Amino acid sequence: MREPTTRPDQHHFFADLDETPLLGVDAVDEHAAPASMWQDAWRNLRRRVLFWISAVLIVLVLAVAIVPSLFTSIDPNANDACDLSHSLEGPSAGHLMGYTFQGCDVYARVVYGARPSITVGVLTTIIVVLIGVAVGALAGFYGGWFDSLLSRVTDIFFAIPFVLAAIVVMSSLKAHRGVITVIIVLGVFGWPQVARITRGAVLGLKNSDFVTASTALGTTRMTTLRRHILPNAAAPIIVYATVALGTFIVAEATLSFLGIGLPPSVISWGADISQAQRNIRTDPMVLFWPAAALAITVLSFIMMGDVVRDALDPKARKR
Repeated sequence: MREPTTRPDQHHFFADLDETPLLGVDAVDEHAAPASMWQDAWRNLRRRVLFWISAVLIVLVLAVAIVPSLFTSIDPNANDACDLSHSLEGPSAGHLMGYTFQGCDVYARVVYGARPSITVGVLTTIIVVLIGVAVGALAGFYGGWFDSLLSRVTDIFFAIPFVLAAIVVMSSLKAHRGVITVIIVLGVFGWPQVARITRGAVLGLKNSDFVTASTALGTTRMTTLRRHILPNAAAPIIVYATVALGTFIVAEATLSFLGIGLPPSVISWGADISQAQRNIRTDPMVLFWPAAALAITVLSFIMMGDVVRDALDPKARKR
């Protein structure tokens, strides 16, 4: 059977066609290094509108907390900041949100109330992550009786209602109330969830090939845990920490609302909400503004946690 013949010009035509990339498809560099998980996550994040909205809100809240004087010329901590003659007056020129029952500028108090809330949220999250990661990583990596011991301790703290425990402890420490006290109390009772997440991530990684290779090269177990396992287990911890930061801000506001959180000398959204509830029927806007600031701040961190979770979890992106 005679084989079909191909003219030289036909050969060159099909060869060129095969080497031409398809329209709309990017050429792939075979020698390029594969994208890391973090690079892939960043590419996913920067295409999300929700990420940019939450990022702008978080940056704005942080700027207000760090430099409140940029946003208002009134210092509510000054001795002459409040004037009872302006009690519960509505908005006016230079006082966009009106006055409180004590005659204090609502807008200035909302601005200056951001710093204690953000400070408590950030520092509590750092303490919770440090304790939880240490306990969870050691329990998951070493296993055996050590894992059983740390897991039972974690279960004991996990069984204690978080906010209820904070209320009980802060009620007994009324004479020592302050930002540091609130941070320590919330940190002591807030770490078990991080420990559980870290333990599960470490258990899933400790039998990986790169851990075996690190051990074969003579690396100590603690160094392997610190250099190789924890960086690969960081994704779920970061996601939880972002969401938990908003939770701790709410917890501080709850304690201040009940009068057992920050002292009266510290301006707090929770304390302002507590004072404004007395006049909620006649002047609801006095309560609305600190409540709105608290809600927007917490919502921005929760939204950031959601988009970061979706970016770091390929299965979530597919769903």
